[in-house]
Amino acid sequence: MFTKELEIINRHSEVGAQVRTLFFKENAKLIIDIAGYIAASLVKGGKVLICGNGGSAADAQHMAAELVGRFRLERPPLPAIALTTDTSILTSISNDYHFREVFARQVKALGKEGDVLISITTSGKSRNIISAIKIAKEKKLLTVCLTGQKGISLSDLCDYTLVVPSDDTPVIQEVHISAIHLICELVDVFLFDEVKKLELYM
Repeated sequence: MFTKELEIINRHSEVGAQVRTLFFKENAKLIIDIAGYIAASLVKGGKVLICGNGGSAADAQHMAAELVGRFRLERPPLPAIALTTDTSILTSISNDYHFREVFARQVKALGKEGDVLISITTSGKSRNIISAIKIAKEKKLLTVCLTGQKGISLSDLCDYTLVVPSDDTPVIQEVHISAIHLICELVDVFLFDEVKKLELYM
């Protein structure tokens, strides 16, 4: 009775599993390094700024919640801010300047050398994300980007780029949240379990 519906589910499941497996096979060491550098930044008094649009805005808020709240480990709160949550800031910057400035202006106000900017964009073409990364580079923040196959050019702009090998937005977003969860867990490992390994990133 539900042949078409089952085909949709099975296709999405199979494609998603293939992309996820390939992504983590290619990026496992990079994810470890990103978590290490974030942990090192936090130890030095830095903070994590996170931005994205649409579903990626939700991912930015999700990541900030995992860091400020907790992931698995019971530990002190970690300083992280999602630049997607203050509607007064977002709307005033969009109205008074331009929507492409909504994150860049916040990075300019809040970011300092040694902080981390995590940008999430499935397309890699979001102008407000690119503007934020450029400001972050000027202010000497560590820049990390999560993107999809079309955003591979961001590798030339960011310090570290995690590229999901897909053009399918839902699949990219599903892999992004898995990567975010792993980064959060590994930050906890570096800070509270294997502290000596942090010397590699200091």
